[in-house]
Amino acid sequence: MSDLLANFQTLWAQIAPIGLRRDGGYDRFAWTETDRALREWFGRAAAERELAVEQDRNGNLWAWWGHDPTRAGPPDGAIATGSHLDSVPSGGAYDGALGVVSAFLALDELRTRRERPAKPLAVVDFAEEEGARFGVACLGSRLSTGTMDPDRARSLRDVEGTSLAEAMHAGGADPGAIGADDDRTARLEAFVELHVEQGRGLGATGSAVGVATGIWPHGRWRLRFDGEANHAGTARLDDRRDPMLPFASTVAAARDAARAHRGLATVGRAAVQPNATNAVAASVDAWLDARAPDGAALEAIVSDVHAVATSAAREHGVELAVAEESRTAGVTLDRALRSRVVDALGGLPELATGAGHDAGILAAKLPTAMLFVRNPTGVSHSPEEHASAEDCAEGVRALARVLDELVWG
Repeated sequence: MSDLLANFQTLWAQIAPIGLRRDGGYDRFAWTETDRALREWFGRAAAERELAVEQDRNGNLWAWWGHDPTRAGPPDGAIATGSHLDSVPSGGAYDGALGVVSAFLALDELRTRRERPAKPLAVVDFAEEEGARFGVACLGSRLSTGTMDPDRARSLRDVEGTSLAEAMHAGGADPGAIGADDDRTARLEAFVELHVEQGRGLGATGSAVGVATGIWPHGRWRLRFDGEANHAGTARLDDRRDPMLPFASTVAAARDAARAHRGLATVGRAAVQPNATNAVAASVDAWLDARAPDGAALEAIVSDVHAVATSAAREHGVELAVAEESRTAGVTLDRALRSRVVDALGGLPELATGAGHDAGILAAKLPTAMLFVRNPTGVSHSPEEHASAEDCAEGVRALARVLDELVWG
């Protein structure tokens, strides 16, 4: 076994138990006790490497090689790499976490042959990337780039009614300080994110690692269907105002619209009140996730779904309210940086992705690039998500070569 493979397995084993469920999935949600444990692990990993750690105003963690954040603000010309540590409910082990673990290990590889960096290098963990707790994906990077209003962010609430402001305060962070971090993003020269592939694109190429070309436009919409609670055994069908009926039509419409416009649409989350077997529901909150190869197709998908939801709600005497929770334009990752990445790696498969990432959000402010590590199952956001340790080690080697080129090239 190579030293790198052994080092990967050792570091991976440290983080693997945190947030692990009985079903093999992970619950790693922002500003919880599990999140605190992940942040402590990040701090220990940094301390073992004598890296200086800071938590920025938006709760993102930075571990620096070649910069002391206690003595100066963000440095000019720095290179950053990393991803996120949070998960969707019962998520996979690799989404996000692989990028942070690989960043530390890539830095280890560089330090075996470099005494000090020519440019400051940071390992980053972005907060609330999945949006699993507060509903907005890539929240930490959106706040940092100024694409998320701080007041709106502070008022976001989880299913228990806890606001982001309350959760951050409980986690020892100052919610009053959140907002655009222009000084930091303007001073970064590049950000490179390694991520497990969330599909089967690399499987056909025979390559363990690939390079991202871009990210599809995507967004999330919340649909609220308000009907009338009633008794399932006594309310006549014609007297009901049942919100489950337009909800069901909307779920089917999402698939039809996605197929018609060559995109993707999913209603994967819903909250029913009062959620009783023997009661007609009073309300349904549903969340639509839509993605498409271009902005026009995305608009068409959402428009089709909205039209069906509106018609079905009217037919059943149900009130409908639709709110856009987040939207991200399509991103073509920086071509010049991607060219340097491909050259540094001697040529690798290139592929686009429908999944959103912090790299896509940061791309509006600075050059970003992404590497993918092969996922033989093609499944993500699930316990079935996987990457072999050998492929992960190849990902670390590739990331180290890219960082070597960016920091010293």
